[in-house]
Amino acid sequence: QVRLVESGGGLVKAGGSLTLSCTAAGIIVSRSTMEWYRQAPGKQREFVAQITADSMTNYADSVKGRFAISREKGRNLLYLEMNSLKSEDTGVYYCMVVNRDASWGPGTQVTVSS
Repeated sequence: QVRLVESGGGLVKAGGSLTLSCTAAGIIVSRSTMEWYRQAPGKQREFVAQITADSMTNYADSVKGRFAISREKGRNLLYLEMNSLKSEDTGVYYCMVVNRDASWGPGTQVTVSS
């Protein structure tokens, strides 16, 4: 059974930084294609970033150059480093594994104040 739990969110001023973590059980993060999504209030969940099994990365245009997805092999963790945060980055952030039967985790709230 795959379990994903996000953490690291919080309240930050515009221009600030946060690093989110995703703890995974039931999969090997370093061998999986992993993604981050976010859901802003009143909006649908949207793709943010992806890291493939062979470590290729892809980003939504809105975060390109500001966010970085990575993983820590020894601890089976996925990260999302977020810099130069904007108010429009506010939302609940989720991690997900591709091509596995996994449910969404609880997410972690990121609030960027202008």
